[in-house]
Amino acid sequence: MELKNLNLTKKLRHELHQHPELSNLEIWTKSHLIQFLKTNTSLEVVDKGQWFYAIYRSVEREGNIAFRADFDALPIDETIDIPHASKNTGVSHKCGHDGHAACLAGFALEVDQKGADKDIYFLFQHAEETGDGAIQCVSFIKENNIEEIYAFHNMSGMPFNSVHVIDGTAHCASKGMIIHLEGTPAHASQPEDGVNPSFAFAKIIDYIQEISSSKKYRGMVLCTVVHVNIGEKAFGVAASKGELMLTIRAFYEEELNQLQHLLENVTYNLASQYGLKANISYQDRFPETVNHTESSNKIRIVCHRKGIQLVEMKEAFRASEDFGHYLKETKGAICYIGNGEDYPHIHTVQYDFNDRIIETAVELFKGLANM
Repeated sequence: MELKNLNLTKKLRHELHQHPELSNLEIWTKSHLIQFLKTNTSLEVVDKGQWFYAIYRSVEREGNIAFRADFDALPIDETIDIPHASKNTGVSHKCGHDGHAACLAGFALEVDQKGADKDIYFLFQHAEETGDGAIQCVSFIKENNIEEIYAFHNMSGMPFNSVHVIDGTAHCASKGMIIHLEGTPAHASQPEDGVNPSFAFAKIIDYIQEISSSKKYRGMVLCTVVHVNIGEKAFGVAASKGELMLTIRAFYEEELNQLQHLLENVTYNLASQYGLKANISYQDRFPETVNHTESSNKIRIVCHRKGIQLVEMKEAFRASEDFGHYLKETKGAICYIGNGEDYPHIHTVQYDFNDRIIETAVELFKGLANM
């Protein structure tokens, strides 16, 4: 990577870090990235509202390839002392999406200056953290007849500058499930006069172990209680309504749907049994992310050619990633670049994107673009 481009990319990364924005609110971030590309490249920029992409048009037109980076931040306070610390209270780039976006922009600089024998698309995506982004951007694949798409995620706990890859499932499917039950209020001294949802909630929670048993499924299945809110903080009133929030997760998307249906059935059956109104809603929906072996192999080849340490992953990440939406539409793969085995983990207060992996990410993408 050219030293000038590396320095521009680091500067951009720090600017993005200073102005983090939550999912679906990335107005400054998107504008700044577009301005960076318009100032430093001659690439065509296509603004799609909350997201955008840039295009390098090749004279040879020997096919096309796309690369994606996310650019939203997290609702975590910046507490570490760094020169480029977040200026937005309660929001910071603790997942490294500032680094992902900067690396993609740095890669765009290199392609714009050095050229390529195929059309290259640079997709900058909003709202990965909530699962809203990729599902809104996925039309990009068919509209541009994208033949292959790649992404990387920085990851701590892995050897510095190593690239980790896996065939097949790379991230589990998951979604947030909200169960709302409502009965009727009563005085705490006469609970029989009302309908209290607490007992139904207790049975649902108790049922979780049974329906998520590994004996029932081919792959890993998890149901995690993340929040329970029943009744009011008033000793004179029996609880009459409440919410149970669950994260359901599975290695196979079909088994996630199976788990969901079981939870829905037990909820509606208990609601009928106890005389409760039941409502179930979902958010933070993530598909399974399944790498195409042909694309994963190209990552392996590039690493071998460029002398980048390659590590074969033995199992998928339990955490989810909305990149899977693109991989349902076309070939592609996501891989992971190590921040270092002892580097602070993502989503923790001590974390800041490791600028020293920028060059590795850009060189990896360059290698893939040239295959």
